[in-house]
Amino acid sequence: MAKSKIEDLRERKRRLYLGGGQERIAKQHAAGKRTARERLAQLYDPDTFTETHPFMQHRCVNFGMQGKELPGEGVVTGYGLVDGRPVYAASQDFTVAGGAVGEATARKIADLQDDAMKTGDPIVFINDSGGARIQEGVDSLAGYGDIFYRNIKASGVVPQISVISGPCAGGAAYSPALTDFIIQVRHEGQMYITGPSVIKQVTGEDVTAEQLGGVESHSHYSGVVHFVAESGGQGLDIAKRLLSFLPSNNTDEPPFMEYLHEDAVGADESLNDLLPENPRAAYDMHEVIRRVVDRGDLMEVQEHYASNLVCAFARLEGHTIGVVANNPAHKAGVLDIDSSCKGARFIRFCNAFNIPLLTFVDVPGFMPGVQQEYGGIIRHGAKMLFAYGASTVPKITVVVRKAYGGAYLAMCGRSMGADRVAAWPTAEIAVMGAEGAVNVLYRKEIGEAADPAAMRRAKIQEYTENFSNPYVAAARGLVDDVIEPADTRAYVALSLEVLRSKREIRPAKKHGLIPL
Repeated sequence: MAKSKIEDLRERKRRLYLGGGQERIAKQHAAGKRTARERLAQLYDPDTFTETHPFMQHRCVNFGMQGKELPGEGVVTGYGLVDGRPVYAASQDFTVAGGAVGEATARKIADLQDDAMKTGDPIVFINDSGGARIQEGVDSLAGYGDIFYRNIKASGVVPQISVISGPCAGGAAYSPALTDFIIQVRHEGQMYITGPSVIKQVTGEDVTAEQLGGVESHSHYSGVVHFVAESGGQGLDIAKRLLSFLPSNNTDEPPFMEYLHEDAVGADESLNDLLPENPRAAYDMHEVIRRVVDRGDLMEVQEHYASNLVCAFARLEGHTIGVVANNPAHKAGVLDIDSSCKGARFIRFCNAFNIPLLTFVDVPGFMPGVQQEYGGIIRHGAKMLFAYGASTVPKITVVVRKAYGGAYLAMCGRSMGADRVAAWPTAEIAVMGAEGAVNVLYRKEIGEAADPAAMRRAKIQEYTENFSNPYVAAARGLVDDVIEPADTRAYVALSLEVLRSKREIRPAKKHGLIPL
């Protein structure tokens, strides 16, 4: 082969690898951000990344674009190994036309999505873009449609993770919203549909980009973001850790960590003393979960949003599990609109990717209130019921304390398809709490009593003794066993081992109609 041809290839690749050039790379670094290729270098195992379509070029001739070279079309796409497993990635290059997405940019990403679905491997999207390339008009718009369509096709087939490491505005924000998990980098990443200047013009509101679409707005209030990173590097580490819990696709089993399988699953006596004596007193459910899962290791999803419900990935005897738990330390562990949506989404993800569900119950009910009713607590609460009822993965429920009314069913009671239900001796399984039940059942007697207060106290005590325990439910077969808290890890581990071969056939249909 002529040496000049090889030199020409090397020179072309050198220019490509520089993206927008040294000056723009320096500007990116000055802003505290990494380049597209630097991010991929951190994500992948050394020397395993293979780039796809590096020489792709636009065909736009409008607005001074004719003959204008945009290296890589503002995105670096390819595949490689992450902890030894194949993963595809698309990393937007802000040094090239602000990472704006044009027809060719979108085609590179869409081709990558198609390849990932063919081979059954996860996709990581690293977002750092000014949005659509306006010069290309409807071609750019159609390109976004191609990406969105494939996000939807891949949903439930391969895991999709978005890392927001820069601006993600307008229609561009909908691709991350269609993926399974969003990781947002503090101060670097912002997501919004309309920017501060447009909002100022339309509504008169003054807001900064960070206030509008930064980490606080989406991790605490909107619930759009699942994980928060303090730096771009940490964002990629979070993505890698998340992948370690997930299967490559919906036909695979989650990764098995053999070294954890050897850990002891014996009794943990500290669990027997963990709950406060006062059944009204709060405690942190995280402490219960950490004593049950392998080495107390949790990867919590949406930690700062709807904190009354904990959703987390963990492992038990080396196998990935999804944990859902009420947390009495926040809003007494009640189910409200936000926590119901959070829980339903997580449950459906676990079911799609063959991840067993472990549920810890301490729920006093659904959140009462005018705003909750106006906001649709009936519709949103039903999402939890639907998600659990539609799930066919192994489901184990542990009733820790309160399990009242419809909220208990929404936390995967026996009649909602739980495969195993265990209760601690502290469990209270009833239609409602003692005080509320007495008000309904004995209103007339209490009103006619010589000492209504004393009568009410006596009836509460009677109801508590008769119903605020797990034994009535156990007598009806709605609880498989009442166990010592100390034995929870061993009970759950053995149950999961037995249920690993579970098969459940459902009626054939396109999909259920979850109450959206």
